[in-house]
Amino acid sequence: MTKDYRPRLTDEEYNLVLKHRATNIENISENSVLDNYLIERGINKQDVVSVKHWQNAAGDPRFSIVTKEEFIDQSQILADVHNFISDHSIKYKKIKHTPGRHLLVINPADIHIGKYANEEETGEDYNIPVAVSRVISGVQGLIHKSKGFDIDRVLFCIGNDVLHVDNVYNTTTKGTPQDADGKWWEHYEIALKLYVKCVEMLREVAPVDCVHSMSNHDYQSGFHLAHSLNAWFRQCEDVTVDASVSHRKYYKWGSNLIGLEHGDGAKMNDLPLLMAQERPQDWASSKFRYWYLHHLHHKVKHKWRDGKDFIGVTVEYLRSPSSADSWHARKGFTGSPKAVEAYVHEFNAGQVARLTHFF
Repeated sequence: MTKDYRPRLTDEEYNLVLKHRATNIENISENSVLDNYLIERGINKQDVVSVKHWQNAAGDPRFSIVTKEEFIDQSQILADVHNFISDHSIKYKKIKHTPGRHLLVINPADIHIGKYANEEETGEDYNIPVAVSRVISGVQGLIHKSKGFDIDRVLFCIGNDVLHVDNVYNTTTKGTPQDADGKWWEHYEIALKLYVKCVEMLREVAPVDCVHSMSNHDYQSGFHLAHSLNAWFRQCEDVTVDASVSHRKYYKWGSNLIGLEHGDGAKMNDLPLLMAQERPQDWASSKFRYWYLHHLHHKVKHKWRDGKDFIGVTVEYLRSPSSADSWHARKGFTGSPKAVEAYVHEFNAGQVARLTHFF
């Protein structure tokens, strides 16, 4: 058994942080495990505003640290988002649309705003401007491809790792470090503006229903982003936003029942029965049922189509517009086509068209 040489909190230090929970850095003695934690991460002790401490199941110490810069950034992002919403005319006039028989499902999956990839290392650049440009051009392209159908409503799928990191340390929600382009608050502001732009384009086609999927890269910040989008369009009669925290979402339209999930939750084989169990009335009144999943950034082949047909339900994975970062490039996960996808559902006939905008 390998001996663990990592420093531990003394009883005095541990009792101190348990007592205060959120304590000033000066209350921790010199040469403690916390000092080593700060040194390893290049954090100046004088820049620390507060520290929270806990232990994981193995007894290892864990810290949540807020520095002066991050404290200022947090205040600034709230002010910036407030000004962004306040300065924009969010009282939209209702658009009169001609009723149709088709639902347009637009799903820009796994955008990863804030992901950084350098062409010299990965074969292709990916950063904030590239991500935004691809989503806007992709949504525009899908709208153009759908013009042959009389669209009655638009289901705009949001979330699904729209943000690459979930905190000030450039890690995912569970703490996996990521190569990041820009600051976390920039990612949030840009993602909100991007979603607003997409919804404004889509509502010119038909009334828009936005449905948020919780995801592993941005479980918290993506949830907050969905609520900001909901607040933005709160006075818009032809836009709805489902920003609830439930992991699996359902959308019923005519004879179509659509399940949405990021793809990192329940096993794929369990999803059909989960749909029947969680939405029994919708299941009974629908004939065509689908799960649209994300997370993998590529298709999962089954027989002749891009998905898997279960009894009564088809499960499909969506492509992503994001490029491979350093880790994915090293592992060889670089061959998947980059795209934004959409589906067209007829009111009584299910999915009748699949639209793809490749990059």
